[in-house]
Amino acid sequence: MTTTGDGPGDAGTSAAAGLVLVIEDEPQILRFLRVSLASHGFGYLEARTGRAGIEAAALRAPDAVILDLGLPDLDGLEVVRAIRGWSAVPILVLSARGQEQDKIAALDAGADDYLTKPFSVGELMARLRVALRHAARSAAEGSETAVFSVGGLRVDLARRQVFVDDREVRLTPNEYKLLATLVQHAGKVLTHRQLLKAVWGPTYLTEVHYVRLYMGQLRHKLEADPARPRYLRTEPGVGYRLVAGA
Repeated sequence: MTTTGDGPGDAGTSAAAGLVLVIEDEPQILRFLRVSLASHGFGYLEARTGRAGIEAAALRAPDAVILDLGLPDLDGLEVVRAIRGWSAVPILVLSARGQEQDKIAALDAGADDYLTKPFSVGELMARLRVALRHAARSAAEGSETAVFSVGGLRVDLARRQVFVDDREVRLTPNEYKLLATLVQHAGKVLTHRQLLKAVWGPTYLTEVHYVRLYMGQLRHKLEADPARPRYLRTEPGVGYRLVAGA
């Protein structure tokens, strides 16, 4: 079934990879995403307005949401905030708005990732899989009792220990708190403001140089080549991402 008017519709929703809700009003993009998602094993549900998308997210409980910011009735940021009010479903934003400030606003509102149009199917599917893995891991772990591992990096959140290639690395309290925040959101872009609030508190939201300084220190302690980091990736002008697979 496909959409009519602004209501939600679906096709092939019983797919093994999960159900993806697409909130988009451009017919060409909808067709492209419908075919791309189906070819990668995803079920498909679409809504062509923000209000229909919010309703579909509530009624159908999708495994992920792909959202365009330029909708006919609501700004996409309003949709992100509305869904985030009651759901932790991964939200990937697609938009023609390519400015850094637009990306920051979407991520600060609660989106998990951001792709600028035009985009490649390969990159979209890779980021979708990362978002789904992060959501599954968060649901399974539920607390700071997990051990996070990627490549040679291992972080034991319960014992507050960090290892690189089985060698324990000593971190300062703020270095550890910054790394733990990234671990808890592995694979997701965190903005400078999100990291500042989590590590230093809400009164430090303009002190971007704190994040840059401590990220540099972390890279020197954790990366084989700090200039070409394997684990701690920069999203230029936006923030940082700890890779979920390396």
